[in-house]
Amino acid sequence: MKVVVVGGTGLIGSKLVAKLDEHGHEAVAAAPSTGVNTLTGEGLAEVLAGAQVVIDVSNSPSFEPAAVMEFFETSTSNLLAAEAAAGVGHHVALSVVGTERMPENGYFAAKVAQEGLIEKSGIPFSIVHATQFFEFTRTIADAATDGDSVRITPVLYQPIAGEEVAQAVGRVAVGQPLNGRIEVAGPERSRMDEFFREALAAWGDPRTVVADPEAPYYGSVPGERTLVPGEGAILGEIRYRDWLAQNAAK
Repeated sequence: MKVVVVGGTGLIGSKLVAKLDEHGHEAVAAAPSTGVNTLTGEGLAEVLAGAQVVIDVSNSPSFEPAAVMEFFETSTSNLLAAEAAAGVGHHVALSVVGTERMPENGYFAAKVAQEGLIEKSGIPFSIVHATQFFEFTRTIADAATDGDSVRITPVLYQPIAGEEVAQAVGRVAVGQPLNGRIEVAGPERSRMDEFFREALAAWGDPRTVVADPEAPYYGSVPGERTLVPGEGAILGEIRYRDWLAQNAAK
């Protein structure tokens, strides 16, 4: 089938396109660099012609609350309208575990708004909620650095390899629409500060991880279970230490 991957040149999107192609589907990467802009509508009608499935893994270039809300509302509205006109039968979106549990966070609020638009569109849909990706571990540590310390809130944490996110999204996309949500997460759950303490040790990083209950995560302080899935989540198999070893070898 023809599957259009919006955000198909990014971290998850590029992996998705490759996996779908491997399984014999016609995967098309849609992004500004390929002539498709969901904010302006440029190229949408052309790329969606003949598509059975659209997967949206695009992301806002800014995490500023007003900007991220505008991105997801505008992009999603334009995309859904174009899908309706093209007769697309399945809309798949990648979202975040815990979106509904941290409403004061601008990014999470924007994802909730995006999901609401999808639900009301009338197009059969599936929403995949994923935990944080291994790929952003260093970025998160750097953002939490205060001098020689990395201040991390000690809540539950269960990150996942981007490869396994792409695998889960791809499987959902070629199946029947869920008209609901499914969660995916990594195989190991720990305290967030413990995870980062072990990660920095594995990197040989001299910074000290400090457990700080008030430390923000992308601008907000998460609750005990905000960042982990509930019962029935799809769990990956790749552990962070193995992912790190594999990627360090590349």
